[in-house]
Amino acid sequence: MKLSLGLLALAGTALSCAHHDDEVVPDAEREELLKKWDQEWSFTGISTFAHLNPIKCLTTPNEHYDIAVIGAPFDTAVSYRPGARFGPRAIRAASARQLRATSYNTRAGINPYMSWATIKDCGDIPITPFDNGLAERQMYEAFLELGSRKTVSSAGGPQGISAGKPKLVTLGGDHSVALPALRALHKIYGKPITVVHFDAHLDTWNPVRYSAYWQSEQTQFNHGSFFYKASKEGLICHATSVHAGLRTRLTGVDDSDYTAEGSPEQEGFVRIHADDIDEVGPMGVVERILARTGVDPEQPVYLSVDIDVLDPATAPGTGTPEPGGWTTREFIRILRGIEGLNLVGADIVEVSPSYDNKGETTALAAAQAAFEIITSMVKQGSREEVGGWYGKKEGQDGLKGRGKKDEL
Repeated sequence: MKLSLGLLALAGTALSCAHHDDEVVPDAEREELLKKWDQEWSFTGISTFAHLNPIKCLTTPNEHYDIAVIGAPFDTAVSYRPGARFGPRAIRAASARQLRATSYNTRAGINPYMSWATIKDCGDIPITPFDNGLAERQMYEAFLELGSRKTVSSAGGPQGISAGKPKLVTLGGDHSVALPALRALHKIYGKPITVVHFDAHLDTWNPVRYSAYWQSEQTQFNHGSFFYKASKEGLICHATSVHAGLRTRLTGVDDSDYTAEGSPEQEGFVRIHADDIDEVGPMGVVERILARTGVDPEQPVYLSVDIDVLDPATAPGTGTPEPGGWTTREFIRILRGIEGLNLVGADIVEVSPSYDNKGETTALAAAQAAFEIITSMVKQGSREEVGGWYGKKEGQDGLKGRGKKDEL
């Protein structure tokens, strides 16, 4: 009885001090609280991409956006080193300096977080690590759901085929996440997608390359054969897709991997080798990409970035590192050069933080790549003439501005 009386006394005390939800906070008090506490440093707050408010968009169907950042923590389709399931977390942490008020992109002449677009971090897809077939389906359904939502802004946005449709930026995860993403985009847009693929490796291998004897339905889904499958399913536009940064070793005693079934050409890709940058420079790579893809508002483009396109000296934290890649600076220059493409989706994959260095340079490079891609998506939908490289516009310093309407 004494115990019950004691608990009742405590309960009464708690109730007397409780905040009533229906209590009206005066506007002046609320404004004062916002002035005092509505700020954040790069090293504070919950780890979301660019300090965006964390939202589980998959469980909130009334949540809308123009651009959604979504994590795909999946790595059970790798052929060498696993660990990319922790990639989304690492990339988000590395994006900490991308605060809304301090993210003016000097190279692009725009702050993507303070422009027309509503950008949200939609959290991670809860992908099973126990069944790759189920994981494949989960990712497809998640991408389809998120990519089919209504957009928010009426003050800006892309024109052409992607008007009124949200854009998805996926943080991987191993590279196989691109296959369910392309399936979803193909269904949303109703036509094959142009793929701009940055990667050291082909990723168009016929699945039997890994084992001709031990085959199953699930062995077909791996991070080296997903573009092979995408091509066979008619998801990729064979007339406009391109693969840049290639430098992988091949099988056998000759270069027949470039001509046999599963070769880049047969699956719709024109190749640009990593070494080509020595002859043509970053802008030469840009010109080759655009010569292949064109700039067409009626053609949806998917940009797929395997972080191993960068040299391991820059980005060691990846599953299949290949020496001889590009620097982060060169890659940023290329990304900025293709900003006029009609990007409807993108991924940054194969970040495996357990192999990264103390400076977390791989995750930092991936976060920067995501920033540049989001910038391009926002810039493409801007109703104003933003300007080009470092904000220069027509006639400035004798240079032609590379705005969204200008051709390179």
